[in-house]
Amino acid sequence: MALADTELGGSTCGDSCSPFSEIIELNVGGQVYVTRHKTLIAVQDSLLWNMFSKKSPKELARDSKGRFFLDRDGFLFRYILDYLRDLNLVLPDYFPEKSRLQREADFFQLRDLAKRLSPRVSKDNSISEEINQSDTEEGAQQCGSSSAMETLRTMTVSSSGAMRSPSLDSRKSGYITIGYRGSYTIGRDIQTDAKFRRVARITVCGKTSLAKEVFGETLNESRDPDRPPERYTSRYYLKYNFLEQAFDKLTEAGFHMVACSSTGTCAYTSNDPSEDKIWTSYTEYVFCRE
Repeated sequence: MALADTELGGSTCGDSCSPFSEIIELNVGGQVYVTRHKTLIAVQDSLLWNMFSKKSPKELARDSKGRFFLDRDGFLFRYILDYLRDLNLVLPDYFPEKSRLQREADFFQLRDLAKRLSPRVSKDNSISEEINQSDTEEGAQQCGSSSAMETLRTMTVSSSGAMRSPSLDSRKSGYITIGYRGSYTIGRDIQTDAKFRRVARITVCGKTSLAKEVFGETLNESRDPDRPPERYTSRYYLKYNFLEQAFDKLTEAGFHMVACSSTGTCAYTSNDPSEDKIWTSYTEYVFCRE
C-alpha cells in the first residue's frame, strides 16, 4: 500500500485545498475531455500533476470557452487518460499508433507508460513491437526454446528446401472496396478549364484485419479506432489521394480487381447553360484475394 500512496500525487489536504474544481474540462488538440481533478494528478511528477497541483488556474492556457488547452494529439490523449484512471492500459488489437502514443507518454512525463510502450529488443538485437508476441517467445524459452524454434523453422521450409514466407502462407482471402468522390469542371475553353478526377478522400471498406494488413500506416482509423480485427468497417480512409498508390498496395498484397461501378451528376455554376459544368461522381473498385 505504501507504493500505491507514492504513485498517487494528490494533495495532502484533499480537493478542498485545491484551486481547481473537482470536474475539469480539457481541450486537447480540438478534442474535448471531461475528467476529475484527482485523475489528472494521479501520477506524481508528471506534466499534468505539475500543471494541476503546482500551478494556479490563471497560469494555464485556456480556449475561448474557458477549457484548459493542451496542444497535443487529441485522439491519443484518450489512452493517456485511461492510463491515469487506474495506472493500467489495455490497447485494442492491431493498434498502429504505439510509437506515437509512446511519444505522448514521454511528453506527459509518464515514465512507466512510456517504458511499457517501448519496443522490446531481443538477444539478436531484433525489435519486437508486439508485446504479446514477445511474451509468447519468452514462454517458449522457459518450456524448451530450442525444440520450439526448430519446429518453427521446419514449418517455414518447403519440400524443396527453399524458405517460404509465413506471411504468404497465412494470408486470408476476402474483399476490399476502394471508393472515392471526385469532381471536375468542363468550361468553354475545355483545354485550360478541364480539371479531371479531383479526389477529396479515398475510403476503404472491408474486414478490419485485411485493411490494416494491406495499407498499414497509410490507413487512417480515426473515425473507427477500436474496431475488432474480425469485424467489418466502412469508415476507414487513406492518408493520401492517389488511386494508383492504393492499387499498387492491393496488388502487392495479392488482390485483383473484380468489379467497378460509378455514378455521376452534372450541375451548372450559374443559370446560364453556356457556363462551366461541374461534374461530381462516386466510384467504387472491388478487389478480391482468393
